[in-house]
Amino acid sequence: MAGNRKNELRALFSGNVPAPVPPADETQPAAVTNSQPAKPLAKAPLAEVPRAASGAIKAMGLSLGTITREAEEARALREALHQGERVVELDPDLIDASFIEDRLTDGETDDPDFLALADSIRDSGQQSPILVRPHPEKQGRYQTAYGHRRLNAVRSLGIKVKAIVRPLTDDELVLAQGKENAERRNLSFIERAMFASALADRGFDRKVIGEALAVQKSELSRLIQVAENVPPVIARAIGPAPKVGRERWMAFGALLEDEAAVQVAQEESRSRRFLEAESDHRFQILFTRLSRKPKSETVKPETLVDAGGRAFAKLKRDGKHARIEFAADVDPAFIDEVAALLAKHHAAFASGREG
Repeated sequence: MAGNRKNELRALFSGNVPAPVPPADETQPAAVTNSQPAKPLAKAPLAEVPRAASGAIKAMGLSLGTITREAEEARALREALHQGERVVELDPDLIDASFIEDRLTDGETDDPDFLALADSIRDSGQQSPILVRPHPEKQGRYQTAYGHRRLNAVRSLGIKVKAIVRPLTDDELVLAQGKENAERRNLSFIERAMFASALADRGFDRKVIGEALAVQKSELSRLIQVAENVPPVIARAIGPAPKVGRERWMAFGALLEDEAAVQVAQEESRSRRFLEAESDHRFQILFTRLSRKPKSETVKPETLVDAGGRAFAKLKRDGKHARIEFAADVDPAFIDEVAALLAKHHAAFASGREG
């Protein structure tokens, strides 16, 4: 049944489905003679077309996604074979990840495509090999250039992984890793930023980083700037946040400039509502929390009393500003005298400082 559906979808989107032949109208004559003009056919009322259920649309989308993925995998396999490379089967336990992490997803936990990929490999086998290199530091082991999700899916199924083994320099591995991400499932902005920052920290030339991410110098600078402003622990807690773009990440990074804000973000990231939210919502939770203006502490005014213990005024301080409010029963003449004394003493105070 699944095979028939897949064939039907392929035919549908390749334009090979024959148009249906409308049934003959039994109310009209089979032929018309020249002596009698033809009567126009009566238009039948249009039948109401039932709307497809959302579940059916979703199922069709998943089927089309599977077909697209299989086509990409077949193309990659053809290219590898055309280059004379041999596909081998390796034990997934002998393969390590790339030395640069480029995803903030956690496999089955928050990657909606992972289970679909594992199901596809279980049903149809692994159609496209991964690319690995002999591990530069561990004899008998390998390191992944691209195909991390396929490797994890195969590992979860407990079978061997199909791979192409190619000697690669660090630069070549990074370029292959970036190329696959651009062609298959683009990284989110923060994933690209973390990837760029990790490469820069390891001393890679910015030209190589830009080629790996297919970005210009200006965009690369913004990526690295965001990665520097957003601590990795917070970025990993949020996850890929695929719907959050550059501007909002830059604004979020500006909110994390001081250590107090970082501590607030870390505290919030341990809350239940944060942990139960999906990635984009997690970003919004932290962004909203850090955007709140802190409530200013209300400073109680100081009560001024005379030698007899009677309160005659209040001194209110508000940051750099201060004001004196006299009690309602204070003699206005006293207020005038205080004003004159303030002016006199302020002049003496200012001249003393200048001297």
